[in-house]
Amino acid sequence: VYVQINKAAEDEHIKELAKDFFRKLEDHDEQTLSLWQQFRDFSIEEYIRIYKRLGVRFDEYSGESLYQEKSQEVLKMLEDKGLLQKTVQGTGVVDLSEKKDLSSFSTVMRSDGTSLYITRQVTQPVLNLAAAVDRMNKHQCDTMIYVTDKSQSSHFEHLFQMLKLMGYDWAERCQHVSFGLVQGMKTRRGEVVFLEDVLNEVRARVLQNMASAKTTKQVEDPMDTAEKVGLSALIIQDFRGLLSSDYQFSWDRALQSRGDTGVFLQYTHARLCSLEQMHGNEQLTDCNVACLQEPEAISVLQHLLRYDEVLYRSSQDLQPKHIVSYLLTLSHLAAVAHRTLPVKGSPPELAQARLCLFQAARSVLASGMKLLGITPVAQM
Repeated sequence: VYVQINKAAEDEHIKELAKDFFRKLEDHDEQTLSLWQQFRDFSIEEYIRIYKRLGVRFDEYSGESLYQEKSQEVLKMLEDKGLLQKTVQGTGVVDLSEKKDLSSFSTVMRSDGTSLYITRQVTQPVLNLAAAVDRMNKHQCDTMIYVTDKSQSSHFEHLFQMLKLMGYDWAERCQHVSFGLVQGMKTRRGEVVFLEDVLNEVRARVLQNMASAKTTKQVEDPMDTAEKVGLSALIIQDFRGLLSSDYQFSWDRALQSRGDTGVFLQYTHARLCSLEQMHGNEQLTDCNVACLQEPEAISVLQHLLRYDEVLYRSSQDLQPKHIVSYLLTLSHLAAVAHRTLPVKGSPPELAQARLCLFQAARSVLASGMKLLGITPVAQM
């Protein structure tokens, strides 16, 4: 619909009709508002349903409608502080240049008097001054993080600059986390890619792989397992690099069971779960770590010690790639240790120490996966 309406808007008559409709919305026309409310309700219903599959839940849906009246307060505030300037065309702008020569500015009001994105619209990806002030007053945030695609970067620079000009010191605590484009993602339904189609397709592909793999165990709910494994494949492919980098999507690469993939993380976790089950799922707290002398065991131990450092780094720059890289390395190290350090048949003290090591590896692997929005599976 969005693509179609943008094509239609090339017609000047259609463009005028759209402006009239927008003006009616701002004037609280009953029929127009009723139609808008229906669209909004349908949209939120769908957001809740689809995001639930990703394990994502929102506490608030504060769309642009919430800030319609407050945007006028913001315009008045800009005016009172002498920040609002009128151009020859009649548009309202805020000068953001150092020399105050309008070499950098933000347009905040159209010439017809209706407010623009920056002062009103808060639906993603464009958020605004009125929303920022309201949210900070309401939530008293330590940090306010905006997550949108990187094409919005200059918009957020302007937004934070204007908040500072308006005298809000907390603008320093606002941060934009930008993400890049996913290239080459196509589903069987064609060029336009819907999230639901992608989720359904990755689940179907994992189910197919599970059915044809010789090592697949009988799982209670294959569909649920395929959903979790498929999601982990998508998330790891998305989070492996810098968030702001564009990347080429590949179904084959994402779904490899051997390699740096979400499927490999799940496979490693399931194997470690299986090992624990074989030995009674007992939580070990007392073991002689000095028994673990082999290089493979020491490599796993040393890597486990780095977990808090990796979490701290990710918390500082808000990049999940550090956690992804750490978990993939842990999985490879654990896989090697699993092959070379048998628990069964080893002397009791050594067996206990090795089992304790594998439990620790599985626990950290599960913890890191959950942080990335992945649900670890015990069987696959």
